[in-house]
Amino acid sequence: MIKLMRYFVVLTVIVTLAGCNLGPLKKRGQKTDTQLEDNQYSKSGDSTDTFPAGDKLEVSSLNDPNSPLSQRVLYFELDSSQVKDADRDIITVHAEFLASHPEISIVLEGHADERGSREYNIALGEKRAKAVKQIMTLQGVTDNQIQVISFGEERPVASGHDESAWNLNRRVEILYTGY
Repeated sequence: MIKLMRYFVVLTVIVTLAGCNLGPLKKRGQKTDTQLEDNQYSKSGDSTDTFPAGDKLEVSSLNDPNSPLSQRVLYFELDSSQVKDADRDIITVHAEFLASHPEISIVLEGHADERGSREYNIALGEKRAKAVKQIMTLQGVTDNQIQVISFGEERPVASGHDESAWNLNRRVEILYTGY
């Protein structure tokens, strides 16, 4: 009976996946040649919604305020560790850069706002940082390049007790070590 149930579960998964319209996989943010011609990244700071590939960036890009690598803070919704779609392109650029520079490592600092218990906020900050780490490791960054740490509510960037302050404190910061 148990074998029959396992067979049924496997068969259900296979049929479900077969019914999905899965096309060829491509990297998030990847554009066609025509889209790339129409939508170029500008060094003057007026960037579009796409970034140059991280493997095309040099280490000096880490200190360039016009580089997509300068965007190192990702914000989260209340009680959520779900990475926003808008932040996935930023994570992809950092992941491609790290994958092409295996000698460089980062620290992902998870943070939360002041609401909730201290223990809950430490766990939530860690969960947020691990969500970013998972996306990066799926894109070729090695585990030993990423350290995850959570400060919970202990290091707020905004000291207010309102929604605008809380929005700024629910974040993951990408910190390059040694740069």
